Amino acid sequence: MASNNGSAGKWEVVKKGKKSNPGGGKPGGGNGSRKALGESNQPSRPPMKMSETLFDGFEKVGKKQNKEQVPPPVEPQSKKPSSSKPSKKSQPSNANTPATYKTLEEAFKALDIGDLKQQLARSQALFPENPSVWVKDLAGYLNLKLTAPDNEPTLCSYASDYPYCLIGKELKGVIKGLIGRCSNILPDFFDYCVYTMLRELDKQPGEPLHGYRVCIQAVLQDKPKIATQNLSEVRGTFSPEVLELLRSVQNRPAKCLTIMWALGQAVYDLKPGLKMWLGIMLPVLGMKSLSAYAIAYLERLLLLHTNLTKGFGIMGPKEFFPLLDFAFMPKNALSPSLQEQLRRLYPRLKVLAFGAKPESTLHTYLPSFLSRATPHCPDDMKRELLSSMTECLCVDVQSLGVWRQLYTKHLPQSSLLLNHLLKSWNALPPKLRKNLEETIQSFRVTNEEMRDTNESQDLQECNSLCQNLQVKMRGHGFPWSKLLMVLLVFAAGFIAHDIRSHGSVADSTTAMCLHRSGVTAASQQAWSKITVYTKQGFSWLEKNTPHYYSECVRVLGPVMEQGAEKTKAAAVVVSENTSRFILWVKETTPLVIEWVNTNTPDSVFHALAYLKELLIFIHQNYVLPALTYMSDLLQQAWTNLQDSCNGEVSVSCLRGHALHFTNSTWQLLQHTTSAIKTWAQELLTRAG
Repeated sequence: MASNNGSAGKWEVVKKGKKSNPGGGKPGGGNGSRKALGESNQPSRPPMKMSETLFDGFEKVGKKQNKEQVPPPVEPQSKKPSSSKPSKKSQPSNANTPATYKTLEEAFKALDIGDLKQQLARSQALFPENPSVWVKDLAGYLNLKLTAPDNEPTLCSYASDYPYCLIGKELKGVIKGLIGRCSNILPDFFDYCVYTMLRELDKQPGEPLHGYRVCIQAVLQDKPKIATQNLSEVRGTFSPEVLELLRSVQNRPAKCLTIMWALGQAVYDLKPGLKMWLGIMLPVLGMKSLSAYAIAYLERLLLLHTNLTKGFGIMGPKEFFPLLDFAFMPKNALSPSLQEQLRRLYPRLKVLAFGAKPESTLHTYLPSFLSRATPHCPDDMKRELLSSMTECLCVDVQSLGVWRQLYTKHLPQSSLLLNHLLKSWNALPPKLRKNLEETIQSFRVTNEEMRDTNESQDLQECNSLCQNLQVKMRGHGFPWSKLLMVLLVFAAGFIAHDIRSHGSVADSTTAMCLHRSGVTAASQQAWSKITVYTKQGFSWLEKNTPHYYSECVRVLGPVMEQGAEKTKAAAVVVSENTSRFILWVKETTPLVIEWVNTNTPDSVFHALAYLKELLIFIHQNYVLPALTYMSDLLQQAWTNLQDSCNGEVSVSCLRGHALHFTNSTWQLLQHTTSAIKTWAQELLTRAG
């Protein structure tokens, strides 16, 4: 059952009359013997060494001939006349031609797992020391039996784990068990499956590729790093051979998409999936036939992993800014719908790019943000750039130094940023306002130095904006205290001038106005009362203060001294414990956060999201309708009450309703008691 590279999973009859087979082994013993595994099977020496890059070994695998491992011949059958040879040739092909199914689900249901186990057992018995033959026979068998239509190379209309999600528990156990025993040759097996799929696409018509897809997904579910093991040391960059392979077949979209689909099955883990996307799909994002799948894959990857912390450190400025340009620059290689789809993913990409410590990395993004913020860039992009640059200045203090270095070469961009800071000054954090003072002063000095050699409009605008910002920095709001002081001084001066001009207080206009308004009389009466009560209070204090003071000292003195000592001791203990606790929290919190982010499975975040959706569903479909129904009932009850009270609810009406309710209840109770009494009497009468 061993497969070959030319026709994976197919049998081929070796004629007895040939001198030697392509593998260099013994001639077959009859018509029933199998041909050597040829291109796909490995020789009896150890498995093929992993190639340095993902596709380096493809041509080697396709050209090697198996020269040693040929299964022993079966018992020879009696020869028949030469006239019967044509019928013998057609007989095996008819017998081995599998049935074609309408859907892949039907093909999986019709798959004979017992026969698969027998074939795998025979393969392992024939080649006990070559596990590469086992997994290739598995892929060939599955691809031979799963003969359902295969018209979509990326399977975008299905679930992310299609077609692997269709296999049953028993078949999954067989595949997992075999893969687990062949872990050392899985990278070669992955390369073999991809290469065989590409060769099948050259055939017209080619075979369905479901078997190889299932094997690729089974391998990458357990070891997703296999898809990205050929990454170079540069962040997320694939070896040039892989990209060259994509470019060489860019006129064959089916082949390109097949390669992208195979490598994209690392979606089960965010880090390998993101590495693969940045290395393979980002460079081809501008190709019309490949962009749709690249963005769809990125959307599926980011939505599948809500916890983005596992993807920190993968993306840097080199990868982020091409995505920014694709998302916001008009009339680029993406269609408007794809650009809108990428723009919806942009906030999550921004979080991944800024990473876990934006306070130490954002200054590396400021130069690219600033160079793009030209006065003629689109409005949406301009808003995003200004917002991002403000975030850089707020979060990373080093960004101010970077801006000072770039200021003279980017005057138009700096003018836009200064204008944005001026307009949003009240919304800026106080820390940024304070840090900007030195930067703006530095810009003022630079403007004065450049004025003699540069008289551009941009320089004048920057100088004017710097002046306005400095005014904002020095301003402290409306001076209410100064205004009050001025009013008090003005009032005091007016009263002094009034008294001086009239010669005395009693003859002044101020005193006459106060007398006519009654303020003078009320003030004199209040003053007399205050004087009387103040004298009484002073006399009481003179008599009783010494006595009460001595009593307080005698009673409370020792207690206060003891309490002060205990308070001091308690303050020292609390201060020491608080300092230790704060130090422990500072040391432990980052470790706890890192541990939680690392060990919390994505299923927890999915469960929280589902719980949130459930609560929202209950609130919208049950709680709100119930409240509305209760409100309607109360409104209807109140309307009925108003109607029964002739439109006005009064105490007498409520009293009447209460009496009516009480009487009705009492009558009902009487009737019930009478009915029970009559029923009991009837029972006693019948018994007597």
